[in-house]
Amino acid sequence: MIMALFVTVLIMSNILSSAKIVDWGISLFGIPLAFDAGTILFPVSYIFGDILTEVYGYRRSRRVIWMGFACLIISSLLLHVVKLMPGEALWEKTAGQAAYNAILSGMTSGGIVLASLLGYWLGEFSNSYVLAKMKILTGGRWLWTRTVGSTLVGEGIDTLAFVAVAVLFGVFPAALFVTLALTNYLFKVGVEVLMTPVTYAAVGALKQVEQEDCYDRGTNFNPFRISQA
Repeated sequence: MIMALFVTVLIMSNILSSAKIVDWGISLFGIPLAFDAGTILFPVSYIFGDILTEVYGYRRSRRVIWMGFACLIISSLLLHVVKLMPGEALWEKTAGQAAYNAILSGMTSGGIVLASLLGYWLGEFSNSYVLAKMKILTGGRWLWTRTVGSTLVGEGIDTLAFVAVAVLFGVFPAALFVTLALTNYLFKVGVEVLMTPVTYAAVGALKQVEQEDCYDRGTNFNPFRISQA
């Protein structure tokens, strides 16, 4: 169930990132806090990542991360195939290929997909690694330090990689680099902090139901090792 929600949130956040940039008219030190719409959902994937690593350990979390990686590639390919198909006459008048391209070009042209895949891969594995290591160091105490601490690292790496590559491929204008990077990071970390009580409740319930509380002592943290070992 958690994996299904994780993958759904991941794919939808990328579609939303391609579809719209939101501006609520708020600024910080003169920098407009505009953000791509995917920012609303994407932090939730990190919460799921925290829950997976905390309860089931890095090894199983690693497999879920790779599943999300694969599903994101598949969704991009499907949207690209549909882009190449001829449009029906009435649809062309009411919506049209130009609208499809304008809204989903990031998901079909490769720019936002590459940015998202790189950011997601670097960020999620960094997040899981830091949380797993901090759990050992803290002896399983102070869950909030692990969820927030791992998010500070993971979301920072993810955000910089995502925005930098998206700007490089022309998905976002270069003038919005600082705005998007700062806003995305602050928003994502803020969501993680606000959702801490929910994370605590989900982790506690799963540990009780599943009778699991994994500590990654002796775990091979190589992100390319998909097996259980």
